[in-house]
Amino acid sequence: MFYWVLKTVILGPIIRLLFRPWVEGSENIPETGAAIFASNHLSFSDSIFLPVCVPRRMTFLAKSDYFTGEGIKGRLTAAFFKGVGQLPVDRSGGRASEAALRSGLKVLRRGELLGLYPEGTRSPDGRLYKGKTGVARMALEAGVPVIPVAMIDTDKAQPTGKKIPKLIRVGVRIGEPLDFSRYEGMEGDRFVLRSITDEIMYAMMELSGQEYVDMYATAMKDRIAREKKGKAKEAQQAAQPGRAVSELEAALDAEGLDDDNGPQRRAS
Repeated sequence: MFYWVLKTVILGPIIRLLFRPWVEGSENIPETGAAIFASNHLSFSDSIFLPVCVPRRMTFLAKSDYFTGEGIKGRLTAAFFKGVGQLPVDRSGGRASEAALRSGLKVLRRGELLGLYPEGTRSPDGRLYKGKTGVARMALEAGVPVIPVAMIDTDKAQPTGKKIPKLIRVGVRIGEPLDFSRYEGMEGDRFVLRSITDEIMYAMMELSGQEYVDMYATAMKDRIAREKKGKAKEAQQAAQPGRAVSELEAALDAEGLDDDNGPQRRAS
């Protein structure tokens, strides 16, 4: 109930008024039956803009951190996500991944729409990253089509780290449903899962126009974090007292310009 109140009475009208989201490919949204909406992930607000633009109810698998916050803010955040029908999942891998899979399958077996981000996390730089195969496994186990989606300019409306979004127009491109019934019963074949996932990512790339990077977004985030840490360490070392003086003395020594001997002259 709260989902529809937010979508049609409170949040939906405000978003349509302020951001004027445009939608291409609305004819590809199934009127009935289960389906997976596989979307690129540019901004925290993707999980708000996309459901507002889809007439039917959509459930996303949201990271469990949103449901475990402390204090008033944490409780309000948890209440909001629960109210809009989002499901908490642990993204740490292993058994947690199996639990997320089961949660998604429950949604699909009820004949509903499930929203997934195959990249697993927000893009760190606006490019499209390698997809994880959970989306393929869910599609095969539930026997449902996958609908590729491209969120447009949501990262400009709400960049990572910004709590208050900018009032710019955003868009949603919805591609034609992808049917993988030809792989029925092969959800245990990792090569099949990778092939399906790559096909989904290619369709998303075509819709979004993003540059594709053949590595996981989490790996890129780790690389960026390491680089930032290294630069911070270099800056800290450069700021140490006497560092610049010692480097200058070393440079002078290398040129033969030490204070004791003066400039070294070449004998004539």
